[in-house]
Amino acid sequence: MNIAVFASGRGSNFSAIVKAVKKGGIKANLSLLLSDNPQAPVIGRAKRAGIKVALIKREDFSTKDDFEARIIEHLEENKIDLIVLAGFMRLIGPGLLKKYKGRIINIHPALLPSFKGTQGLKEAFNYGVKLTGVTVHFVDEEIDHGAIILQKAVRIEENDTLETLEAKIHKIEHLLYPEAIRLFTEGKLKLEGRKVGISNP
Repeated sequence: MNIAVFASGRGSNFSAIVKAVKKGGIKANLSLLLSDNPQAPVIGRAKRAGIKVALIKREDFSTKDDFEARIIEHLEENKIDLIVLAGFMRLIGPGLLKKYKGRIINIHPALLPSFKGTQGLKEAFNYGVKLTGVTVHFVDEEIDHGAIILQKAVRIEENDTLETLEAKIHKIEHLLYPEAIRLFTEGKLKLEGRKVGISNP
């Protein structure tokens, strides 16, 4: 099975996935990093790990459809079976969603369906909830809406700052995302509408 990671930023989750693949925790090929940001540190991480990089900038295309058509070309060239979003700061359009239905997953720094969107962690902290966490889910047409694969709670302590909470969230992400990918690559996830069944985890 061939995996592509889409990322626009630092790439800490990308590195956690690379580590899991190299240690044999994920028995699949991490074949491609796709980024839309030429300044993204994740590109350097991929090159150091010996993973192929595709840089596709939205501004190079007149329409989003053309942009995604080029992405699909790269995915087909590399025979990608699973798309893993790891800080990819663009919404996935209908063409890509249709072609890879049930094969695109995302990680979110909150316990969905609460605190959706790009500021989920900060909003949970500012709201004053005592419990937040991490969610891995399938991607569908709505933002942070697809069927949930795994979740893990993180308690917000009285002395936590946004920075310490972020560090705790990242620590959980780096464990939970490789586990969700492992379950997918081993054929242990069954997507039925808005529910995911996990067999013999």
